[in-house]
Amino acid sequence: NGTYLYLAYDMSAVLDDGHALRILPVIGKGGYQNVMDVLHLRGVDLCITQSNIMTYLKKTGEMGPNIENRLAFITRLYNEEMHILAGPSINNVKELDGKKVNFSDVGSGTQFSTRLIFELLGIRATEINVGQADGYQMVKSGEIAATVLIAGKPTGAFGKFKLEPGMTLTSDDYPGLIPKGSSIDTVAVASVLAAYNWPSNTDRYRRVATFIDAFFAKFPEFQKPARHAKWREANINTALKGWKRFPAAEEWLAKNPAQRSPAANAGIDAGIVRAQAAKAAPNDPAAQEKLFKEFMEWAKSQGK
Repeated sequence: NGTYLYLAYDMSAVLDDGHALRILPVIGKGGYQNVMDVLHLRGVDLCITQSNIMTYLKKTGEMGPNIENRLAFITRLYNEEMHILAGPSINNVKELDGKKVNFSDVGSGTQFSTRLIFELLGIRATEINVGQADGYQMVKSGEIAATVLIAGKPTGAFGKFKLEPGMTLTSDDYPGLIPKGSSIDTVAVASVLAAYNWPSNTDRYRRVATFIDAFFAKFPEFQKPARHAKWREANINTALKGWKRFPAAEEWLAKNPAQRSPAANAGIDAGIVRAQAAKAAPNDPAAQEKLFKEFMEWAKSQGK
């Protein structure tokens, strides 16, 4: 129900040549479980997860010491927005304190990110773990106060829901949930494409390096209209705090300096620029794209 599988499909569509490279998307259970799979499940080379999982795993130590040396990122992908669908008695996120809330499936990125975000906000909710369809029905019946999903908008699960009297949520991306012209601010977590940090003299390292060569070389293809809109937020140049980049990815970027745009060299995050454009021109995708392009052109003209 999230966005990961859409992006995995796009990778297969763009990169799979049927001979030298085949991309085989696997349906996962979310960001946390995806990391477990890439660390422990035989044959899994890559995973999509959330960037703050590195902070979480260092803090808990539950996957052993030196996790930053075992798990490496290839590129930052897109922003995953926090979606909260609440019952009629809830008017803001602080009112979830002391209430029963669905943190989505066990092992999902939503589960661990919601724990971190609620902790930062001082919200002590009683956690339950069910799928979004079940969570939606439990909110409707009043059994729980809210259900949470952290995924790139518009996400399939929430797109299926319909507005009930008294319920509230996020933006114009969900016409069945949000009145036309309305919008609600939220927070976001970056998603990341990661791999096990194999030694460079192994076949598994060479397999991931082959993927990286094709993925980075064809990256502009992912930002064309035929692909998921979230690709336009991805930036192969962006560093991630607390993460080490997979060596083959670092080497590719060093050998291809033309891929480093002036905005990227200045540390300008295209995803953040797009988010600001969306806030400046809500409900107007054409105006958002115009503002985004104007800012990036301005950054280029400034030599940034």
